[in-house]
Amino acid sequence: MRMTLKAALLMGTLLSATWAQAQEITVWDWKSSDPLSVPYYQKAKEVFEAKHPGATINYVMQPHDQYYTLLGTALSSNAGPDLFLMNGGAQAKARFGALMKLDDKITDIKGDLVGWEEFSDASGAYAIPLSIQGFVIYFNKTLYADAGLDPNSPPKTWAELTKVCDAIKAKGAVPCFAMGNKEGFGIEFWFSSIAATSWTAQEQADFASGKLKWSDAPVKAILQSWVDANANGWFPQGANSTAKFMDEYEGFMRSESANTIGLISDVAHWKQFDEFLGAENTGVFPMPAPAVASDKTEGAPKFPLSGGIGYGVNKASANADLALEFAKVLASPELEQIFFNDAGAVAANSKVDTAGVKSPAAIEILKLMATSGAPTAHTNATAQELEEVHRLSQMLLNGEVTVDDAAKRMDEVQAASRK
Repeated sequence: MRMTLKAALLMGTLLSATWAQAQEITVWDWKSSDPLSVPYYQKAKEVFEAKHPGATINYVMQPHDQYYTLLGTALSSNAGPDLFLMNGGAQAKARFGALMKLDDKITDIKGDLVGWEEFSDASGAYAIPLSIQGFVIYFNKTLYADAGLDPNSPPKTWAELTKVCDAIKAKGAVPCFAMGNKEGFGIEFWFSSIAATSWTAQEQADFASGKLKWSDAPVKAILQSWVDANANGWFPQGANSTAKFMDEYEGFMRSESANTIGLISDVAHWKQFDEFLGAENTGVFPMPAPAVASDKTEGAPKFPLSGGIGYGVNKASANADLALEFAKVLASPELEQIFFNDAGAVAANSKVDTAGVKSPAAIEILKLMATSGAPTAHTNATAQELEEVHRLSQMLLNGEVTVDDAAKRMDEVQAASRK
């Protein structure tokens, strides 16, 4: 049968429309293939593709230890993904120039989400937060009891923490703290955990603005505590050869250390530790800090708490609007509930229900979030500062550089990176 001209034109129009709608959204992250995160990512893909016929989501999971190098190369060559995951704070802010500004496009979701500060600057928001992240000390209650410690009374002061580590060391079976600093990430966790308790709100603000220098006493004291803890045998030998993710945490889960500075959300956290150690054997407390030199007193322990991870839209993307719509799906309460239930991610979406959680560690963390949070200091450094302190932290552990020399070098990087 011969097709009429009208029918041919109609068919051509339909084919053109189908072709126009066939759009692939490339999403970069380091999480989408993690077993605990797969249900969340798969459901998000299904929901989005059902709402946008012809559009497809292509997840590209990159290795975390190379992620920002690969992302920087891709963005600089105009071959970057449409949507990409970032840690909040310094890593996100270093890439605002490549991101689409979102303020007038997120009015429908902004009030439901927390953690925007780590993905915004004075000019506006550049990424959508997915999770809230923080650092707490997890401890193995069995190892505490074996060392003659009360597992139901974790340390609340630096003196008490010192006694804990002395007892663990005297027992001789395991080190006091697990530590992985192969990539320099160990210093980030230590730095922010100590600063949360030892710094005032003004000092946190001054460090974020660059007014508080690395050679100033409150900052240099943290570098000194890093060196002292290692010298006192709190860390295992070979910390600089141990990857934080996940060698450090796998060792902790094998009961090879008494304490570890872990996360509160979706990896190296209560859900994983409960699974391996048992919920009844997983304890948690905020990191104490050495007494402030000026008044010789210790404040109540606090812990670093901030926007965790979030997705930004590549402003060079030809599919930027669709990419943003997918980011909104990822941050929706229905999807974030899956992320919390399956992966233990503490969601940025305030509509997620956490009432059903049974883990004693998680219950304690949620309580602490309401009363004891403080800024995550290292995320308020620049990306250049973080890169340099990673290197210097390894040298400090090896005794290759003094605290004074490391602080002086960090002052130089701080000044250069904030011009």
